[in-house]
Amino acid sequence: MKRPKLRKASKRLSCAKRYKIQKKVREHNKKLRKDAKKKGLKKHVKKDLGVPNSAPFKEEVLREAEQRRLQIEEEKERKRQAKKEERAKKRKKEKEAAVKEADPSAKKARKDTTANKSEKPSGPNKNSKQHLCNELNKVIDASDVVIEVLDARDPLGCRCPQLEEAVLLKGSNKKLLLVLTKIDLVPKENVEKWIKCFQREFPVMAFKASTQIRDKTVKAKRRRVVASNEVLDKSKGAACFGNDCLAELLTVYAAKTQSEVALKVGIVGFPNVGKSSLINSLKGMMACHVGITKGTTKTMQEVHMSKTVKLMDSPGIVASPSNSAASMALRSLQVEDGQESVMDAVNRLLKQCDKSQIMLQYNIPDFKNSLEFLTLFAKKRGYLQKGGVPNTDQAANTFLTDWTGAKLSYHCKVPGSYSLPSYMTDAVVTEMQNGWDLDKVKEGNKETLKGVKFPNLSSSISFVSRGPTAGLLTASAIPDEPSSAKGEEQHNDEDDEPEQTESHETEELEEPQEPVTDKPSQVQFQSAPIDISLSTVYTDDAYDFNTDFK
Repeated sequence: MKRPKLRKASKRLSCAKRYKIQKKVREHNKKLRKDAKKKGLKKHVKKDLGVPNSAPFKEEVLREAEQRRLQIEEEKERKRQAKKEERAKKRKKEKEAAVKEADPSAKKARKDTTANKSEKPSGPNKNSKQHLCNELNKVIDASDVVIEVLDARDPLGCRCPQLEEAVLLKGSNKKLLLVLTKIDLVPKENVEKWIKCFQREFPVMAFKASTQIRDKTVKAKRRRVVASNEVLDKSKGAACFGNDCLAELLTVYAAKTQSEVALKVGIVGFPNVGKSSLINSLKGMMACHVGITKGTTKTMQEVHMSKTVKLMDSPGIVASPSNSAASMALRSLQVEDGQESVMDAVNRLLKQCDKSQIMLQYNIPDFKNSLEFLTLFAKKRGYLQKGGVPNTDQAANTFLTDWTGAKLSYHCKVPGSYSLPSYMTDAVVTEMQNGWDLDKVKEGNKETLKGVKFPNLSSSISFVSRGPTAGLLTASAIPDEPSSAKGEEQHNDEDDEPEQTESHETEELEEPQEPVTDKPSQVQFQSAPIDISLSTVYTDDAYDFNTDFK
C-alpha cells in the first residue's frame, strides 16, 4: 500500500503578520544605518550591473576585465609574499641581535663604533642662517651682474642696504640691477612712481612672471588654434611681461664684455619676492622650485639661459633681528622662523592698513580689533569648527598666505622726500648706469606697463612702508642672544606706532594700556576699559552684572 503523499504547508501569511515583519525589518535596517553613521563607516558600494548584451564587443570587454582582475590579484599576492619575507628577515635580525648582546666582546665593539660616529662631523644644516649667508655670498662673489628682485607691493622694504653696499664694495666690475616683480598686483600709477624714484640710483626693470610654466620633464602639448575673432586675456597667469626686454638687455651686455666665459647673473632678494619665478620665466620652463613658504631655495643653483648668459638662483636674504616687528610682519619673516605667532603677525598687519580698504577687499562689516576681523573672516569663508565656532587660526593662516603670496593687491605710497643712501654717491650712480642701454630699458618698461592689466587704485590696500630692511650677510653678524633682539624689536615697534596717525581706523586697532599708578591707601573701585585682545576668549553670552547690581 502506497504511503499517502503529505501536503506541504502553505507560505501564505496574513496581512497583519506580513506588515509586522516588514516593519521589524525596516527598524532593524534603520538601527544598522545609525550605528554605521556613528562609527564613520562608508556605505556599501552598489553592485556592478555588468556589460549589457546590446553593448558592442562585449566579449572583448569581459576578457579585458577578467585579465585586469587577475593582475590585481597577482599584485596583491606579490605584496603579501613580500611582507612575509620582510617579517622573516626582521625576526632573523632580532634573533641575531639577541645573540650578539649576550656576547661580551660585542658590547666593546658597539661602544667603539658609537664613539667613532660621535667624532665624525655632521653635515651642514641647510636651514641654518650660517648656511644661507654662505650660499648668498657665493652667488655675490661669482656673479658679474647682480639682480636685486623687489616686490612691487613694497619695493622700498624689499631693499637691503647691506647687500647693495657689499656689491658696490666689490668694485666696478660688478653691476647692480633692480627688477620690480608682481606688478600686476599694484596700481599702474604706483609702479610708475617707484620706477622714477629708483631710476636715480640703478637701472630698473618692470617684470611680471608667469605662474603657469610646465615642468621641463613634461612634453609640451600642441597649442590650440585660436580663431581670429577670439580675444586673448593677457592678464592671466600664463602671460609673462618684461622677459624679452630683460633677456635682450643681458645678452647685449654680455656681448659688450667680450668674454669667452658666459656672463654670470646672480638673482638675490628677500624670501617670497619672486626670484625663482623670474628665472623660470626667463628660461621658459620649470628650472627652479617655486613655493609660497619661506626657504624653498636653500642652495645656489645655476641655470643656463643662453650660450652667453648664465643665471644663478640664491636663497633669500636673512633678515636682521634689529628690524622693527612691523617690517618683519610685512613678509612674515618671524612667523616662518617660529619667533612670532600668526595671530600677532595679523594684528601688526592690520595696524599698518586702512580698515575701510580691508573691509572692501574681503567684503566684511566693521570690526574693532584683529580678533573680531578674524571671526568675521572665518564666518565669511566658512571656516567653522564643531558647534559652529569660527576657526580663527585657519582664517589667520589664510590671510597671511594671501598677504605673502601673489594674491592680495596692496601697495605702499612713494615717500615725498626720498634721499639717496650714504653709499650712493654721484660717481657710483654713473658707474652703475654705465654700460646699459637706458633707452631700451625705458621702452621695455613702457611696453610692459601697456600689456599688463593693473588693479584699480580703489581696490588696492594702501599701507605705510617702514623703509629698507636690514639683512645679514656674514655668520659673525648673527646674534647669539635672541632675547636682546626681541627687546629691540619691541622697542622699535613702540617707536613706530605713534607715527601711524593717518586714519582714525588704525587707532582703534591699538590695544589700550592701563595707566601705572601708585598703590592707594584705601580701596578704590575704578572702571577699567574692556580689552578684547587676542589672548581673551570670544564669548557672546557674557553676563553684565552692572545691569542688576549698581
